[in-house]
Amino acid sequence: MRPLALLALLLGPVTALASEKFPVIAREDLVQALAAGPVTLIDANGSSSFRGGRLPGAIDYAARRADLARLLPADKSALIVAYCGSEACPSWRAAANAAATLGYTNVRHFKAGLAGWRQAGGPLERD
Repeated sequence: MRPLALLALLLGPVTALASEKFPVIAREDLVQALAAGPVTLIDANGSSSFRGGRLPGAIDYAARRADLARLLPADKSALIVAYCGSEACPSWRAAANAAATLGYTNVRHFKAGLAGWRQAGGPLERD
């Protein structure tokens, strides 16, 4: 078996476990949650992308990682949503894991990411 094929075979379950640990939130559900009350969004795209456009109210994970404990809500059951550029982007995992490590129990993954949000016509904040 080729080394890359073996690596993909071995890492497949890890990817599945990350998805199970952090359930996906669909765009429609995210829009409803945002309308209903506070949702903390963590953008894991990097600071340059963050400045160019992000979901409204999102935290720049790359720039604020060290301050995350202070920036996240006191309620450990609050909805925390991590996202990155698109469905293919794995960067969201670091942000989601950081929130979970801090004790947050309702951490979700917005799989469509910034690209899916834009494609659906969602509003963006820019610097």
